[in-house]
Amino acid sequence: MGRTVLILGAGIGGIVAAETLRKLLPASDRVIAVDRAGQHFFPPSLLWLMVGERTPQDFTRPLDRLPRYGIEFHQGNVTRIDPARREVEVDGQPLHADALVIALGAEYAPETISGLAEAGLCIYTMEGATAIRDALARFSGGRIVILTAAPQYKCPAAPYETALLVDNYLCKRGLREKTTIEFFAAEARPMFVAGPELGAAVRGMVEARGIAYHPEQQVKEVDAANRRITFTNGAATEFDLLLYIPPHRAPAVVREAGLTNESGWVPVDRHTLQTPFENVFALGDITTIPLKMGRPLPKAGVFAHGQADVVAHNIGLAWTGEGVPRQFTGAGMCFIETGGGRAGIGKGNFYAEPTPQVEMRGPNRFWHIGKILYEKYWLYRRF
Repeated sequence: MGRTVLILGAGIGGIVAAETLRKLLPASDRVIAVDRAGQHFFPPSLLWLMVGERTPQDFTRPLDRLPRYGIEFHQGNVTRIDPARREVEVDGQPLHADALVIALGAEYAPETISGLAEAGLCIYTMEGATAIRDALARFSGGRIVILTAAPQYKCPAAPYETALLVDNYLCKRGLREKTTIEFFAAEARPMFVAGPELGAAVRGMVEARGIAYHPEQQVKEVDAANRRITFTNGAATEFDLLLYIPPHRAPAVVREAGLTNESGWVPVDRHTLQTPFENVFALGDITTIPLKMGRPLPKAGVFAHGQADVVAHNIGLAWTGEGVPRQFTGAGMCFIETGGGRAGIGKGNFYAEPTPQVEMRGPNRFWHIGKILYEKYWLYRRF
């Protein structure tokens, strides 16, 4: 009788874990992936969707293609997790696993800030990015505000890329001189964990485009009717178009399972991604991994990918006796789109002590082409 590995979530981390495990394990072992959505999309491409350079269909693939790789796919909501017993309910139907991999990602909670969801458009969802595309197509000038509603969020470069791409889009349409773009950040500097040099470089790129940057501005509430944002320090600003990063939290089913700690996220071993429960692993945005500098490892797809590879190979080794132990080392990189067919790349070791060692290269056309090629590779290779 074979064993079963159950993967909750079919984002970047879940897909890598499922497909790698399927290759490593014998056919008698079951690999089951669960996701509430029927479609997988490549999150970095939302940036291009916002400025009309992609359609949703360009970077979306149906998850029912997974069975062709020998992966069982269950579409449904995870309604209960019992990590001690490695038991899960999906829409009330029970599933038991010999190994459980939790890759459910971060949940967005714009409703925790009064008026935010009603007044603005979310950068991180397909619906939000599509609405931003339509709003920009209608836009004829005015005041655009880009807002990070909390100081820690996934894809730390994304709101800054948004500002640069929106600037480039408006320049192409001849509307930039009719538009004010301002960035209100809850964080002290761009991409805080990557260090002051990278943060200064990204801030410099934003300000060079005539985009005012206001750090350490914690939003208090948004008045949708009057299109006005109030901050906890008493400052306020008005807008014609608001693009925002919402607060994040772990899904309720994970919190209710007793998997989270005081941070609100799932603590794991920084090298193996093991939770306090035997044969229960968590990876990607749902985890918290403290760094020496006092902040957690950023939430980013590149880390989910690397962590999933480690988890899959270690499960494979434990079950088959083949291979060698692997450890997640904290290495990561991310593209930083700057518009005009150019991109930079931030790359380094986030586990370095006392502070992460990350360097910026570009921006230039080479890294922009690199991001396009990676998008194509991901969609072709995984689906």
